Amino acid sequence: MIWSIAWRNVWRNKLRSLVIMIAVTIGLSGGIIYYAFAKGLMEQRIEAAISNEISNIQIHNPDYLLNEELKFIIKDPENIIHKINKVEGVKAVSSRIKAMGMASTAETGTGVMLNGIDAANEKQVTKISEQLTDGKYLEEKGRIPIVIGQKLAKKLNTKLRSKIVITAANTEGVITYGAFKVVGIYDTENDMFDELNVFVRKNDLARMLGANTSDVNEIAVTLDTHEQTNHVLTILNDEFSKNISQKEILIRPWNKIVPSLNAMIEMMDFLSYIFMVIILIALAFGIVNTMLMVVMERIKELGMLKAVGMNNKRLFRMIMLETIFLSIIGGLFGLFISYVTIQYYGHYGMSLAAFQEGYNALGFSSIVYLEAETSFYIFTTVLVIITAILASIYPAQKALKLNPATAIRENN
Repeated sequence: MIWSIAWRNVWRNKLRSLVIMIAVTIGLSGGIIYYAFAKGLMEQRIEAAISNEISNIQIHNPDYLLNEELKFIIKDPENIIHKINKVEGVKAVSSRIKAMGMASTAETGTGVMLNGIDAANEKQVTKISEQLTDGKYLEEKGRIPIVIGQKLAKKLNTKLRSKIVITAANTEGVITYGAFKVVGIYDTENDMFDELNVFVRKNDLARMLGANTSDVNEIAVTLDTHEQTNHVLTILNDEFSKNISQKEILIRPWNKIVPSLNAMIEMMDFLSYIFMVIILIALAFGIVNTMLMVVMERIKELGMLKAVGMNNKRLFRMIMLETIFLSIIGGLFGLFISYVTIQYYGHYGMSLAAFQEGYNALGFSSIVYLEAETSFYIFTTVLVIITAILASIYPAQKALKLNPATAIRENN
């Protein structure tokens, strides 16, 4: 009985009820879509960082992480790689020799990170070979090839088949030079990475720096799925516990390699939840104000209901149900609109081409694929119900304080 009365009361003033429902719908859908946008943006940044820049897991000589000097190599890398390849979940492994240097053309020069790689293995670990906008990837044939980022190419004012002079310190600390031919230009949508990193054959870089071609100061491991990172990390730590205890190697997952990225993800999640709570609090005040108006307009009616015997418990429940109906209907529409929007942009992507330069400068893609977990929808639904219940308490208490005789006289 109370349920049907409360439902009819909601539609007595259709315009006012629709306004508050629309407000709940817009506020809720806006909050969920914002969360899905932030979630999709960060997930894409993680995927790009793992696929193009760092891989799931990296292994280094601990001293290399402190000084990044060529002499701090990994001992017996072939044996380590052989054991890693046997671990379930490992997709591919690539060894690298890295050194800081200077890339110069006739016009200008800039500092770069030299990545000496085995092209065949590197293709399995990172997707740089798939990000080429011009030319081709490193091959076994050809004399001293180099692949550079599009941002670096613009900075050096160079192009395909041009020569770049690389300057770096060899194993003895003596400055050495090498002329490389640009065979490919890549674009990862991370301008900072593209401007800094160049890729050459490991043997070419080793010869230039006077190192052994077997020397390695970084081993990159990519997995079948990113969710396996912690599991595989545990296995590798157990497998190479002796090497780790002797401080020969250090094994790190992607979130330890780039801790700022992990911190950014946690911050975005926290801010998204806070943003949603703020929206619901603002909606709660609007609902409270609307229901207070309802109570004030129906003083005579509520007084008569109390006069004919409706107890306070039933009256309280009626006002609460009216508030909950308003919130739940608006909430359901909000959930539906946000779900459809997220599904659409999750498939086709939301283009931010107007802000591409700014997003790329920070390492983010200008096309964002929205995504939200089922748990967030459940969390939001619970919050809407709680908000509705809390928002109904004050108006309902106001109705309980009415004196039947006074309320009837007041509206005569």
